Amino acid sequence: MEIKEEGTSEEGQHFLPAAQANDPEDIQFTSIQKIPNEPQLEFILACRDLVAPVSDRKLNTVVQISVIHPVEQTLTRYSSTEIVEGTKDPLFLTGVTFPSDYPIYEETRIKLTVYDVKDKSHDTIRTSVLPEHKDPPPEVAVGASYISEGTQVICKRSFLGCASFKVGELLKSKEQLLSLSLRTSDGGKVVGTIEVTLVKMGEIEDGDTDHITTDVQGQKCALMYESTAPESLSGKENLPFMNAVLRNPVCKLYRFPTSDNKWMRIREQMSESILSFHIPKELISLHIKEDLCRNQELKELGDLSPHWDNLRKNVLSHCDQMVTMYQDILTELSKETGSSFKSSSSKGEKTLEFVPVNLHLQRMQVHSPHLKDALYDVITVGAPAAHFQGFKNGGLRKLLHRFETERRNTGYQFIYYSPENTAKAKEVLSSINQLQPLIATHADLLLTSASQRSPDSLKSSLKLLSEKTELFVHAFKDQLVRSALLALYTARPGGILKKPPSPSVSTEEKSTQHDTPQLRRQDSIPHHSDYDEEEWDRVWANVGKSLNCIIAKVDKLIERDSHNEEGAGGSSSKDGEADPTLEDSITSPPHEDWYEQLHPLILTLKECMGEVVNRAKQSLTFVLLQELAYSLPQCLMLTLRRDIVFSQALAGLVCGFIIKLHTSLHDPGFLQQLHTVGLIVQYEGLLSTYSDEIGMLEDMAVGISDLRKVAFKITEATSNDVLPVLTGRREHYVVEVKLPATVFESLPMQIKEGQLLHVYPVLFNVGINEQQTLAERFGDVSLQESINQENFELVQEYYSIFMEKMPPDYISHFQEQNDLKGLLDNLHQNIQAKKRKNVEIMWLAATICRKLNGIRFTCCKSAKDRTSMSVTLEQCSILRDEHQLHKDFFIRALDCMRREGCRIENVLKNIKCRRYAFNMLQLMAFPKCYRPPEGTYGKADT
Repeated sequence: MEIKEEGTSEEGQHFLPAAQANDPEDIQFTSIQKIPNEPQLEFILACRDLVAPVSDRKLNTVVQISVIHPVEQTLTRYSSTEIVEGTKDPLFLTGVTFPSDYPIYEETRIKLTVYDVKDKSHDTIRTSVLPEHKDPPPEVAVGASYISEGTQVICKRSFLGCASFKVGELLKSKEQLLSLSLRTSDGGKVVGTIEVTLVKMGEIEDGDTDHITTDVQGQKCALMYESTAPESLSGKENLPFMNAVLRNPVCKLYRFPTSDNKWMRIREQMSESILSFHIPKELISLHIKEDLCRNQELKELGDLSPHWDNLRKNVLSHCDQMVTMYQDILTELSKETGSSFKSSSSKGEKTLEFVPVNLHLQRMQVHSPHLKDALYDVITVGAPAAHFQGFKNGGLRKLLHRFETERRNTGYQFIYYSPENTAKAKEVLSSINQLQPLIATHADLLLTSASQRSPDSLKSSLKLLSEKTELFVHAFKDQLVRSALLALYTARPGGILKKPPSPSVSTEEKSTQHDTPQLRRQDSIPHHSDYDEEEWDRVWANVGKSLNCIIAKVDKLIERDSHNEEGAGGSSSKDGEADPTLEDSITSPPHEDWYEQLHPLILTLKECMGEVVNRAKQSLTFVLLQELAYSLPQCLMLTLRRDIVFSQALAGLVCGFIIKLHTSLHDPGFLQQLHTVGLIVQYEGLLSTYSDEIGMLEDMAVGISDLRKVAFKITEATSNDVLPVLTGRREHYVVEVKLPATVFESLPMQIKEGQLLHVYPVLFNVGINEQQTLAERFGDVSLQESINQENFELVQEYYSIFMEKMPPDYISHFQEQNDLKGLLDNLHQNIQAKKRKNVEIMWLAATICRKLNGIRFTCCKSAKDRTSMSVTLEQCSILRDEHQLHKDFFIRALDCMRREGCRIENVLKNIKCRRYAFNMLQLMAFPKCYRPPEGTYGKADT
């Protein structure tokens, strides 16, 4: 039988098209029985009694796994094990896993090819170029992967032998283990044995324990392969909802020995998220809606004096251009249907500015002998930053500070409002837009209840109307509205400033004012001789008075109705008739129309409210005009930059929140913490404080801080559309997360009733590369020090709230299990120490986050190289500290994950090359535990 080899990219999991040479309807294949969304097939490998080509040579072996598809009879390079050095009986720690959607059947044949790797170094090897679709020659081939399409070979190796089996043979084998003879290429000489063992995560192993001896630093050690059956972690009822946000999983399987020489199994998974594109599109739509509304409000400001009118026209011109730009970006993003990944090489593309770079869920599932199964999740994403805008002038932290300083000190003809007052104006405007239609709706419902003469319905409608109207009135208590009304009055045609500044102006502020009538600060706006300051108070108070009239009328109507009922069945004369004198004194007319009684009062309330809305909207819109007026287009470009960075950060946050929620739904303590305290969200940054990365860090710091404006609300899904929904405006967003009915019903009442759930984002950054070395010796690291100190204080604040609000019995148990105070003290000491490349800060912050049920993020420029070193180190550290990984296997486990794990696949999908973008000189500046294994790095485009 002739087998044709299918060309693939470097060890890519290549999904073949349907057969064309054969009619699929004539061929029946046996599908593998599987658990939904779990890998279809997983197995591990070991070799015995390998024969070396040269008698005195110690073998360094690697197994390459290929798939022979039963229809096409084509061979696809699939994956490889790690390289095991210096033994003829290699036991491979890296297994093989086939995801749920891979086209594999019982009839599929798996080919295992064993090589002896002679040199895995980049710098000393002989390299050659392989033609596309060709097998590497036996004497020189790729060590860790097959590289096609003209890529250089990175290892020198020689062919030892190969074997193959059908998947069905492994599944039906008595011990679920196959022992296959390895033969030379001509099928003759036997050069050893390869054992294939089926793996089922989380199931009890039947049969005898498998004793395999391996060489641990020169000492023989029996490693026992057994497991217990802990609770399942899958949360299978939630899988359809998880699949709505996760895409294209890459799975890797490992087995590592524990300190007591038992086996633990680790499944590593990396998935993209459709939220990478979904959230930016939702957010841009909200920006367009918000900006169109603001532009319309600017147009409706009414007549302004020539100075302000010209300024408004200029602002509107630029704002309209900005809306058009957002609409164009949304149009381009909408073309990316089904997209779930933006590669690092695309981070500078304008049309993808709002999309996070290389966003993935990095998950490690651990199945160990004596402990419950455990999941450890980290969201990996490129640092939220405006790459297309560039970093020549710095990032948001610097740009916003500079902009605000210049705006405060300039003599330009505008009125200065602080960022806090500008934000307050936006908040009040948003409240107006939300509350006015709600009040009108409740007022109409009140009239409907009145027309039905239903006292209970009337009381209920009045209660809702009162609550919303009181909120409406409260929104205007701020002095800002009164100040803005005066400012707008002076900006009308003919507005003349006659009186000196208010005596409330401070001495310092007076000294900054000139003799010319320049309007600069909101607390130094002069009074106008014709302006009636009390008029606003009267207009505003009329809303409350109108409501009080309605309340009094409803109470009177209900009281009369009650007396009518009592009179009908009350005292009567001797002949059985009611006393007409008493009845007339306490009852209303017999056919009183409640609707007619209330309708004029409702009209008055709406009119008073309309007058308030009209004045307040115009005055607060005038406040927003000042912010835009200072510097065009700089102000709008800053808004654009902030929107871009926030969009990237928000997409990652929503992804992390949904995954954390789904994996913790059955944890009552977590759910209580969620609605009582909120969740801490910890970002680990690996950016240097040198060159462009300073600007990236400045962007990232603001973007993560802006996530405090975000709250979550959990609702019951009513359709198949389970993607999150975003509402709100720039100062406040709510993310609606949908859950299936059965799961939603099990939630605490507070969450089911729509309580907003808050997050506490914190960022800790430690630069680790060669650029950070330059910054520490010749530059400035104060930005990093400030960020770490500021965010430590936020962690302390969260911990205080946590300890204060969580129930005493929970806190008591929590303190027994965790020494959070000691960890916080240690973190504070490390931040204060100002030690170079102090990665202890990252480890402590990550540990604190995990112990507080938080959401973990790891970021570098592209979430590709430094991020990969960090998450693999974190995974192995967890295995060592929480799951008793054998101390002699820590480095080997780390090398397995970095050489053959999900993160090298991440590099491949980003830059089409299986090499971390480091060189030897760069790595000399890295902390040792952040250096990749030999043969996995080299020159590559990022």
